[in-house]
Amino acid sequence: MLGTQFTKGSPNWIDLGSPDTSASAAFYGAVLGWSFQSAGPDAGGYGFFQQDGATVGALGPLTEEGATSAWTVYFQTPDADATAKAAETAGGVVRVPPFDVMDAGRMACLTDPAGAEFAVWQPGEVKGLDRTSSTNTLLWAELHVADPESTLGFYRTLFGWRWSLMDAPGMTYRVISTAAGDQEDTSFGGAAAHQNEGDPTRWVPYFMVEDPDAVTRTAQGSGGSVVMPAADVPDVGRIAWLADPFGAVFAVMKPSPRA
Repeated sequence: MLGTQFTKGSPNWIDLGSPDTSASAAFYGAVLGWSFQSAGPDAGGYGFFQQDGATVGALGPLTEEGATSAWTVYFQTPDADATAKAAETAGGVVRVPPFDVMDAGRMACLTDPAGAEFAVWQPGEVKGLDRTSSTNTLLWAELHVADPESTLGFYRTLFGWRWSLMDAPGMTYRVISTAAGDQEDTSFGGAAAHQNEGDPTRWVPYFMVEDPDAVTRTAQGSGGSVVMPAADVPDVGRIAWLADPFGAVFAVMKPSPRA
């Protein structure tokens, strides 16, 4: 399960790039109850989504040329420069070379060989998110890609990830774990093959909620849209996929007690 004792390859940060940070902050405040706190006058509009003072995500203006609004999942690395070099050698793309974020840490923005964008975070003063795997926080990170085995091989080169196969409705699902520790206990996400031609290749963050149906209604009433209506997945939970007013896709989930 995703926690906050981050190790190599763990999702340790998420942030949202938005063309209107004020509107995005208002949307997620209504849908997930988050507040927004600026990182300061020198942060270029970047700031933190918070839950009772704990950082559960971040938000900033779009900075990359041609970028569209989306959530970015960050994975922990002990050396952002070495990971960026390894990604390029393994067929990925370094969109933003490694750079220091003051004393908070060092990061790089990358794209895997299949086209899914992600980032890496080398912790400094900021180790990662303060809270995960509780109501209205990050629970799971899911990769949607044409060829999961090949693409996961790329990530194994970077982080040493392991994965196991699980039967899911209409597909074989891959449950991803970090390199060290009990494989089930260190699982943090999954990978699924595209179900339809033209499906986007991307990482999708899942947020744990008490009532996906109620969250869906609130999202729609706040200017968002439904990508996949709430539905039960046996032995997993009830899941809905949503998009915020600017098209950034995320999922919400109430886990099954057996999950």
